[in-house]
Amino acid sequence: MKKIILTTESGADLPRDLVEKHEVQVVPMHIIMDGKDYLDGSLPVEDIYDYYDRTKQIPSTTATNIHEYEQFFKNIQSDFPGCSIIHIGYTSKASSSFQNAVIAAEEFDDVTLIDTLNVTGGLAAIVMYAVTLLEKEPTIEPARLAEEIKSKVPKARLSFVPGKLEFLKAGGRVSNAAYLGASLLKIKPRIDLVEGQLVSTKKYRGKGSSVAEKLMHDYLKQYNIDREQLYFIYSLGLDEKIKHRMDEIAKDSGFKHVRWIQAGAVISTHAGPGGFGIAGLEV
Repeated sequence: MKKIILTTESGADLPRDLVEKHEVQVVPMHIIMDGKDYLDGSLPVEDIYDYYDRTKQIPSTTATNIHEYEQFFKNIQSDFPGCSIIHIGYTSKASSSFQNAVIAAEEFDDVTLIDTLNVTGGLAAIVMYAVTLLEKEPTIEPARLAEEIKSKVPKARLSFVPGKLEFLKAGGRVSNAAYLGASLLKIKPRIDLVEGQLVSTKKYRGKGSSVAEKLMHDYLKQYNIDREQLYFIYSLGLDEKIKHRMDEIAKDSGFKHVRWIQAGAVISTHAGPGGFGIAGLEV
């Protein structure tokens, strides 16, 4: 029986305790700030916000490169001789990371790559689904596990509202005119992962608490999410009262388990402080 090793990128924002408990191997993406290259996970998110306050610019983010993937896979196969690696990857539509993994994997046997077409909590939901399958059936064949994971990719749903439009503007994701209009009207865009791409699907008006409730209501109305597990994603700065309210709504909606996931440096660079998102798997 081959040991199966599950891997993913830091852009999954998989909490450290889950990484360690389930032995998921995580390869870091990059943040470029003040002319320095930082590995995602090594840079406090607060430093990104401080950088923006100083410069009114956001750092840039870059994918895990081919050489890093080669070393990543090599180290795993060295630590677990004869293992089979299933890499559950960050959407190929928003980063070159997955394509770099594809190129690197050509040098290795027993490396299977899955493009989840998702990021942060949506990607984490698929990783944890894989973890659950593997723990239920440790002797499962790698090929069958990979097919089971792939079958869930179209059912992973992620929606979020960014914390500050200033970060979207600084990153060139909204025009100056759109930014000014949205700011004056207190409008925040809802962003969904649609076929692997970040798409603005709706606009909400109001304060953070009302926007979060509207998002939750619309999300649960639109998607038939499995009530076994729900993921909430937040970037630092989200009001604790919003967290408590979202927990209440999730409980009232019949969810058995809820997990809060803090956005790491790569995701926070684009979402800004106080962002809120929801992820789950449809039945």
